[in-house]
Amino acid sequence: MHIDRRKVLTAASAAIALSALGSPARAAGKISTLGLILPPDKSDIPEEAVAMYGQQLRFVATGLGIERMTPESFDAALLRLPAAAKKLAAAGADAIELAGTSLTFYKGEAYNQQLRSVMAQASGLPATTMSNGVIDGLKAVGAHRVAVATAYNDTVNERLRAFLVEHGLEPLVITGLGIEAMTDLEKVTQRDLIDFAARVHASAHGADSLFVSCGGFRTLEIIAPLEQRTGVPVISSLPHGLWAGARLVGLSGAAPGYGRLLSMPNASSTLPGAPPMRG
Repeated sequence: MHIDRRKVLTAASAAIALSALGSPARAAGKISTLGLILPPDKSDIPEEAVAMYGQQLRFVATGLGIERMTPESFDAALLRLPAAAKKLAAAGADAIELAGTSLTFYKGEAYNQQLRSVMAQASGLPATTMSNGVIDGLKAVGAHRVAVATAYNDTVNERLRAFLVEHGLEPLVITGLGIEAMTDLEKVTQRDLIDFAARVHASAHGADSLFVSCGGFRTLEIIAPLEQRTGVPVISSLPHGLWAGARLVGLSGAAPGYGRLLSMPNASSTLPGAPPMRG
């Protein structure tokens, strides 16, 4: 799958210029700042964020230092969550998102909500998680019977199954690649992901939607091709997590050209508690 690097770099330049405006620009109502807490130990802004919202949002990010996608690693890293939220607030964030799917679903919805509360209390800002984004995304496209393609091992997949059921969804099939090391995610190409996810959908007879779960996968550019290939709406971790973050600061979340949901400017208005939209 070809990535239009020129488009990404153009958007990145615009985002960098807007970032330099800092707090005065936010005070003037020109641009908001979304803080991202990333699972790995890095603070690079994801290219997908810039491609989707580089001219509408400023981003700041920090990492939790997670090296493996296992419950034990998640438990240890989440002790660092309050400090990460405070750091982003100090960097000028207007809202915070915990950008890890398995990190936020693996103990169920009550714990997911607890994570949001921890971030909000530590930072004094509204907060959401990537798991909230994908659940809202699935509901916005009318998903009920879901085919699920993941990066995870069987243990994490079973945690995801329970989480989806808790939200009234029926995961017909959950198939993972068995990846645990964060660094191994980079070895999976977009062509690999398209073929893998399409096979998972084909194995789930009667699925009305496809969910590709793992924020470490580069999926933004493959959403539309997967929808064309499978005939169903596709929700994916990082793009639709960013969609939730954009909505949290009052944007519509629209990013036309990247699949059905992101091309629907008013999709977020159908969801409970959706904030007023301004773009």
